[in-house]
Amino acid sequence: MSDVIVCSNVTFSWPDDTPVFDNLSFSVGSGRTGLVAPNGAGKSTLLKLIAGEYRPLGGSVSVEGVLGYLPQTLPLTGDLSVAEVLGIAPVLDALRAIESGDAAEEHFTTVGADWDIEERALAELDRLGLGHVVLDRRLRTLSGGQAMSLGLAAQLLHRPDVLLLDEPTNNLDLDARRKLYGVLEDWKGLLFLVSHDRALLDRMDRIAELDRGEIRFHGGNYTDYEEAVRSAREVAERNIRTAEQGLKREKRELQTARERAARRAGNASRTIKSAGLARIHAGNHQRRAQESAGKANDLHSQRVSDARAKLDEAGLALRDEQKIALALPGTRVPAGRTVFEGRGMEVRYGDRAIFTGADLTIRGPERIGLLGPNGSGKSTLLRVVGGDLEPESGAVRRAEGRVAHLSQRLDLLDPDRTVAENLRAFAPEMPDAELMHLLARFLFRGSRIRLPARVLSGGERLRATLACILYSEPAPQLLLLDEPTNNLDLLSVGQLESALDGYEGALVVVSHDERFLSQIRVDRWLRLSGGRLAETGAPAGE
Repeated sequence: MSDVIVCSNVTFSWPDDTPVFDNLSFSVGSGRTGLVAPNGAGKSTLLKLIAGEYRPLGGSVSVEGVLGYLPQTLPLTGDLSVAEVLGIAPVLDALRAIESGDAAEEHFTTVGADWDIEERALAELDRLGLGHVVLDRRLRTLSGGQAMSLGLAAQLLHRPDVLLLDEPTNNLDLDARRKLYGVLEDWKGLLFLVSHDRALLDRMDRIAELDRGEIRFHGGNYTDYEEAVRSAREVAERNIRTAEQGLKREKRELQTARERAARRAGNASRTIKSAGLARIHAGNHQRRAQESAGKANDLHSQRVSDARAKLDEAGLALRDEQKIALALPGTRVPAGRTVFEGRGMEVRYGDRAIFTGADLTIRGPERIGLLGPNGSGKSTLLRVVGGDLEPESGAVRRAEGRVAHLSQRLDLLDPDRTVAENLRAFAPEMPDAELMHLLARFLFRGSRIRLPARVLSGGERLRATLACILYSEPAPQLLLLDEPTNNLDLLSVGQLESALDGYEGALVVVSHDERFLSQIRVDRWLRLSGGRLAETGAPAGE
């Protein structure tokens, strides 16, 4: 397998001299590679360096073949037509001119070998679930997910040898994601993508892990990578235990050697005094004893130092798992208790019915997955359930008890308050010691507790919001989650899953992340589509 992307000693910093990469070197060959790392590690920056949008301060980046690159956010205006986004508008105009009888040479030059460009474009759109989108439609009329799929179609039309994708499933609904999965499974060139979508990462040939400024490659998909990480952690933990035992043993032997040397020195002094040896002989004898004791001390001190170094080395190999384990008995809802009931609910936006005649009953600790295409009204339904929006018609009954809403914007926190102050606002009766202990369980320790919410990373903001929601007074018995994994890195998604494991109330979640829905044990499925809400089975693959 020849190397198609080669990065040699790449160094890159931001204009304020914040370092991102320092002498980063790696190469990637053909096949599908998924790049994973926590948010802020530099994944998107690395793609921009490979694509040539950024230039390294040192080192070099080389790419063989035609390059296609799809960033997270498309730099496009809403007035562009689909044909213009696809980059085929000039060719279509030339084809129309030729068909109308205009035989100017410039039209044939523009068309080149792309006589079938319209058919290929429509076929590419259809593969990505956009078969209903006409070429003269304006970008502003498409959803964010449709625009992302359109951007990918534009790259594929150019038949690249190397394809770089940055979070390509963001904003895609479940059907669109599956279309994209199928297209990428058929990809024959080099695919190098950044994603937090574990279903997509499970379709990769290898995983590249960006960690502490280096890239390590793992053969197999993301599930294989997770298993390798678990195995490596177990080995590292065993090595740490062995190193700790070795350090304790060497410390004991050092102490024993020092005590033995002290006893020998005392015995030698008494022997010299009782034997009445000449001062010169006594001095030589005492000096040899001290040198012997010093050598023994140095030997055992070196062994202690070596043992401590082995422990430090073993510790460096240990990954910080950072799981959140909670007990939340205050959220318990008895089986069969109704926490929400709506009959014949209708919500309209102007002349358009978002949904109509919707019936929904939520009982006990059930976990409901709410599915449906983007724009079908799922977030609106959550607002009705939570009481933020009343339906225009129909009957709604909510049980007593608190409803908590975790939106994808994570905007619950007061940005000027510290993490501890935000939690105090939601749990005013909680003792200080218990509050500090709770924040430690949410991985806030030391100075991180006193940070204002506005400077928190995405993962930290998620953990602080979860603490406020789950330990608010009174505890929530109905939890609404709206695309909670959007824009979270894989570590933060895992922390969300582990935190929800202890939640004992009712839960309704909107998500297109199949793996997340499986991990939080959704046991009932609803689908909102075409203005109608209906019970359905688990999506295929669950």
